[in-house]
Amino acid sequence: MSVTSKRVLVTGGAGFLGSHLCETLLDAGNDVLCVDNYFTGRRTNVRHLLDNPRFEIMRHDVTFPLYVEVDEIYNLACPASPVHYQHDPVQTTKTSVHGAINMLGLAKRLGAKILQASTSEVYGDPAVHPQTEAYWGNVNPIGFRSCYDEGKRCAETLFFDYRRQHNLKIKVARIFNTYGPRMHPQDGRVVSNFIMQALSGLPITIYGDGQQTRSFQFVSDLIDGMVRLMDTPDDVTGPMNLGNPVELTILELAEAVIAKTGSKSELVFEPLPHDDPVQRQPDITLARKTLGWEPQVALDSGLDATIAYFARLRHDLAADGATDRIFTGEAGK
Repeated sequence: MSVTSKRVLVTGGAGFLGSHLCETLLDAGNDVLCVDNYFTGRRTNVRHLLDNPRFEIMRHDVTFPLYVEVDEIYNLACPASPVHYQHDPVQTTKTSVHGAINMLGLAKRLGAKILQASTSEVYGDPAVHPQTEAYWGNVNPIGFRSCYDEGKRCAETLFFDYRRQHNLKIKVARIFNTYGPRMHPQDGRVVSNFIMQALSGLPITIYGDGQQTRSFQFVSDLIDGMVRLMDTPDDVTGPMNLGNPVELTILELAEAVIAKTGSKSELVFEPLPHDDPVQRQPDITLARKTLGWEPQVALDSGLDATIAYFARLRHDLAADGATDRIFTGEAGK
C-alpha cells in the first residue's frame, strides 16, 4: 500500500451509489472494504471488482456494531427509494439511526473521518426554492415517508452532536436525485421506472399533473462531489448540497425518455402520492465555492448511458426468462 493510499469503508457499498464509489476509490489507489446486507444492494454491482486485491466485501447489517480498522468511512447504508424504504419502515429508521450511531462509534474509536450520505428529503416539501443548506425543511414527522426523511434528519443530528461532543471529523452530504447505470430495476424511482416502462412498451405513469419538478444529476458527478467533500479540511463539515441545479418537470423527463427510446408508450396520470414534494432544486453555491464542484454530465448524455444499461439488463434478463418478473412496476418518485 502506497503512502498516499487509505483504507476506506463504504457501507451500502454494493448499492447503486456505493458500487460507483467503491470503483472510484479503488481507481485512486485505496484499499476498500465494501459492507452491505444486500437488502437493496446487489453482488452483481461489484462483481467486476472482486478480483481486485485491494477490494474486500463483507455481508453485514449496520444496525449491528462493526469492528474493523480503516482510515475513512462513507456511510451510505439505507434503502433510498420509497418502494424499498416503505417496505419495512421501522427497519429503515433503525438503519439510519442505529447505523449512524454504530458508524460514528467506529469512527470515534479509530479517529477516522466519516461522511454521511444524507438526502434532499431532509427538506421535505420545501417552502423555500431552491433549497439552501440553511433551510430547516418542511417535513411531516408521522407520514408514510417519515421513516426515511426523519431517519436521515436524526442521522445528521447525531453526526453534529458527535462533532460537538467528541470533536469527530465529520462530513454531511445532502444528495439530490441521482441516476445512472446500476440503479435497481425495481427501485420505484422515476428515471429507472420511466426507462423500464418505455423499453417494455408499458404505459408511463405520471403522478399528479406532471408539473412537479426534480433536478437530476448523473452518478459520476455525485461520486466526484462526495470524494471532494471527504478530502476537505476538518473544519469543513457540511451539510452540503450535492445535486444538479437544472430543474425540469416530471412530464418533460417522461417525454425525453420516450423520445430517446423510440417507445410507443402512452402517458397515464394517477393521483400524487401523499407528502410527495412538488419542487426539488438544490442551491449548490456552497459546493461550488468550497469544492470547486458542479455537475458536468448533461441530462441528454446521462440518459443515453442509463437507457443503454437498462437495455442490456433487459436483454440479459430475457435470456434468463426473467424479463416479465423484473421489468414491470409503476413509476415512482
